[in-house]
Amino acid sequence: MNPLTTLAYGGPGPWILFAPLVWAAVVVTVVTVLRRTARRGGRRAPWQAAREAPYGGHSPIAILGRRFASGEIDEDEYWRRLSVLDEQFGRPLKDGTV
Repeated sequence: MNPLTTLAYGGPGPWILFAPLVWAAVVVTVVTVLRRTARRGGRRAPWQAAREAPYGGHSPIAILGRRFASGEIDEDEYWRRLSVLDEQFGRPLKDGTV
């Protein structure tokens, strides 16, 4: 039997569509697992850690915001202290740079 004529007898048939469907299912599963892992409370995805401030919720800017929200300091003191903290710690911009 000549190997060049094997496709002449029926060809691959409808099963040729099965391989791309399997790969699509694998990709969808991986994306779903990664997104659900990233949404969990304490654990963050590796790409999300770079966007957070180095101190997270305990950063001086976050503490200052909580003190202002609770009424411990007034607006003038908040803005004065925030300008000092911005010079030292900075606030990350939308693209992740400081």
